[in-house]
Amino acid sequence: MELWYTRCPLPTASGVAIERGLLDACFEPQGIHVRSLNSSVQRSVRDAHYDHSQQDMFRQGGSMPPLWSRSRGADTALLATSWIREYQAVIAMPGSGITGPADLRGRRLGLPRRLNDPFDYWRAMCLRGYEAALGMAGLGLDEVELVDLPVQETQIPDGGASKRGTLWRGAARARRQTREALALIRGEVDAIYTASAPGAQLTAFMGAQVVADIGLQPSLTVQSNNQLPILLTVDRALLRDRPTVVVDYISCLLDAAAWAATHAAEAQAIIGGDVAATAEWVTAANGEDIHQQLRPVFDPLHLDAIDSLKRFMLRQGLIENDFDIAQWADPEPLRLAIERRAHGAG
Repeated sequence: MELWYTRCPLPTASGVAIERGLLDACFEPQGIHVRSLNSSVQRSVRDAHYDHSQQDMFRQGGSMPPLWSRSRGADTALLATSWIREYQAVIAMPGSGITGPADLRGRRLGLPRRLNDPFDYWRAMCLRGYEAALGMAGLGLDEVELVDLPVQETQIPDGGASKRGTLWRGAARARRQTREALALIRGEVDAIYTASAPGAQLTAFMGAQVVADIGLQPSLTVQSNNQLPILLTVDRALLRDRPTVVVDYISCLLDAAAWAATHAAEAQAIIGGDVAATAEWVTAANGEDIHQQLRPVFDPLHLDAIDSLKRFMLRQGLIENDFDIAQWADPEPLRLAIERRAHGAG
C-alpha cells in the first residue's frame, strides 16, 4: 500500500514529521510506503494538492483549496485544524498618503490572476485580505478598484523529486508576489496584500507602509484566510476502509508537534525550510513560540472561521456549491490518536 501526502509551505506538524522521518518509521514496519505528491512527474497527481483527487492522500495546509475541492464533490473529511499566528497585511509605498484602512477608499488594489492553476488560492487570499482590511473602516470591496495582474507561472512547478520533497520549490515560491510587488513599485496599483514570513520580508525590503495589520485583529473570523486556520484533510474512502491508518498518521503529527514544542531552534529551522525563510523571519511572522503552535486540534472556533471562509468564497463566486462544515468534519480519529498517546505515555 502507498500513502500520499502533501503540505503547503506553511508551519505544520506535517513538515516536522516528514523531515524527521516519523512517517516512514511508523508505516514502513506495516509495509506501507509514504510518498510526497512531489515524487510524481504527472501533473494530475501534483495538482491533487488542489483537487484532492489522489487516493489514500493526506493534506495539511491552507483552508481554501480543501473548501474548493469539497464544494466540487471531492469525498474528503476534515480531521483537525491548527491556528498558527501569522503576519498578514495590506501595504502601500511610503509617501503614498495611504496610512490606514479608510485611505483605501477609491484606491487601486492589486489582484493577481494565475492563468494556469486549477484553483487560484493566492487571488482568493488577496480578496479575503482586502475585505478584512476594508471592513476595519466600514468599507467594502465595491468601494475600491481591483486591478487584475495576470501571472502565467503556476504555483506548483513541473518536476518530480524525492518522496519527501515539497511541491513548493524555492525559485517559484520566491516569485509568488513578484507581479504585485513590481506593480506597486511602478505605481500601477496603490496597495497590495501580503502574508507570512515572505510577506514580512517583502514589507521590510520595500520599506512599505503597513496600511492594515490583519494579523493583529482580535477576531479569529477577521483573521481567517487561506492560511488561518490550517486544515488536515484525508479522502474519506481511506478513513472508512483503513481507519487505523488514519489514526496512526495523526499520531505521528501529534508526536512531531510534541517534539517541536521542546526543540525550538530545530523546529524553527524545519519550518524555515518549508516557508523559505530564516528563523528570524519565521518568528517575526509567526511569533517566538511558533514551535509550540503546531499541535493539531479540533476547536469549534476554528470551525466557525472555516465556515466564514466558505461563505466568503460563495459570495465571491470562488465556489458554487454549499455544504455543511460540521458534516464534513470528523473529530473521532484525532480523539482516538490523543487517547492512544495518553495511554502509551501512561
